[in-house]
Amino acid sequence: MEPEAVKELIEAGLPGCDVTVQGDGSHFDVTAIGEVFDGKSMVEQQKMIYAALGDRITSGEIHAINIKCYTPAQWATASKLKVD
Repeated sequence: MEPEAVKELIEAGLPGCDVTVQGDGSHFDVTAIGEVFDGKSMVEQQKMIYAALGDRITSGEIHAINIKCYTPAQWATASKLKVD
């Protein structure tokens, strides 16, 4: 699976999010920024990403995924500190 396909799935499942995906084959690093993450725990945020990817996780098509989620305000701070 290509990073662009992973990005499209997440953006379709979480409209309004800005998503970047790096990786190859079945291992990916995802950074997602959106208001949808406001007030959600890290586990809840990750579940939202997993839900957007659907059966590609359970089928093993995506084997490993590293997820970082931010609200726009959190990202403004993190990006100034060079944190991904």
